Amino acid sequence: MGFWKKTVNDIDIDNKRVLLRVDYNVPMDESGDITDDYRLQKSLPTIEYLLEHGCSLVLASHLGRPDGKVDLAFSLEPVAKRLSKLLGKEVIFLKSCVGEAVSKATADAKPGQIFMLENVRFYKEEEINDEEFGKRLAEDSHAEVFVQDCFGVVHRAHASIVAVTHYLPSVAGLLVENEVTTILGVMDNPQRPLMAIIGGAKISDKIDALNRFIDIADFVAVGGAMANTFLLAQGFKIGKSVAEPKEIATAKKILKRAEAKIKEQNFIFYLPQDGVVATSLDRTAQTRIVDWDAHVIAAIENYPRQAPRRTEHVLADELILDIGPFSGAFIAGGMQLAKTVIWNGAMGVTETKALHGPVGPFAHGTELVVDAMLGEYGHKPFTVLGGGDTVSYIEDRKLTDCFDHVSTGGGASMELMSGKSLPGVDALMDKDG
Repeated sequence: MGFWKKTVNDIDIDNKRVLLRVDYNVPMDESGDITDDYRLQKSLPTIEYLLEHGCSLVLASHLGRPDGKVDLAFSLEPVAKRLSKLLGKEVIFLKSCVGEAVSKATADAKPGQIFMLENVRFYKEEEINDEEFGKRLAEDSHAEVFVQDCFGVVHRAHASIVAVTHYLPSVAGLLVENEVTTILGVMDNPQRPLMAIIGGAKISDKIDALNRFIDIADFVAVGGAMANTFLLAQGFKIGKSVAEPKEIATAKKILKRAEAKIKEQNFIFYLPQDGVVATSLDRTAQTRIVDWDAHVIAAIENYPRQAPRRTEHVLADELILDIGPFSGAFIAGGMQLAKTVIWNGAMGVTETKALHGPVGPFAHGTELVVDAMLGEYGHKPFTVLGGGDTVSYIEDRKLTDCFDHVSTGGGASMELMSGKSLPGVDALMDKDG
């Protein structure tokens, strides 16, 4: 399926004044330094394309969650400085988004000039999709065209995403076009077998995606805290692990759908059979493997003696914090037969840092999955990654360039994979219009 909205390639963009919505919601350390500029790097093709066509640019973005108030900890000024270095030319930072200062600065913009507005989320009107705020963004920037290249929040009906399109001809940038066509391509017409690996914390966040993958995938593997709710639904005890008891009925429905498909055709719906547990998230906490279903690791570790009962049970004061080695190996093995792999959500708690080396105590399952996706065990499938924690982990490991597609939008990619529409894309001009 081709992209059905107009892009910068479909209109006369030469020498236009462009309001460009980008996603510069980048991670920063406590001193305000950018720790990863992946999102800036992904915006460069559209910016460079527009500059090559003689455009002047006004960039709008959000950063963090300042809740509609000015909070300089979320200022985009450091981002403007980093972008200047990446482009090799000045990016003029403006301390507001709308108003006389913005209008005066941009009124006489010359071809090739770049301005960056302050964080749009400093204005409470942004997240309520206020029409007047959208109109002021358009008018005070003196833009002739709006270009949407912020895939990260196109699933949100915010003023700089939707309302602004009511006042300017609006098209997609190269990043948004690539994100949508790539994700829909692997969902609608993948090279098979198609494998989906779904992790993260909550079933409630991914019900639609799970059901969609049961419909279209050949292998669905579930990990992360979300798997704990499925384990509860199957009668396993999970100690004090994170779960959603209110969603047990939902988990049972999903399991029934998966079981029905298994009876009809070759299909695998895989839940962890072992896990890494500890009594706390502390990086010095003692860990152990609990083999609640496979009974392989425990049998090997205790041979020739019979494995003690505790090796098969999560104790009342323990947390499941990662998938175990058997589960990780099973998923990695299944990947050797897959031609396309979609991954959304970590397999464990990847935020806990390691005492030694790059891999934390509860990230070994995720690392096993990463190695398999990168072809470390012989076969490298076509890989598509989405989801905030997934991408954050890959960015932290400096591996973003090793995958075929790493999405810049966690929520947006999930909505798209679930078959939902994206308000920020819907608002753009149709190609046949």
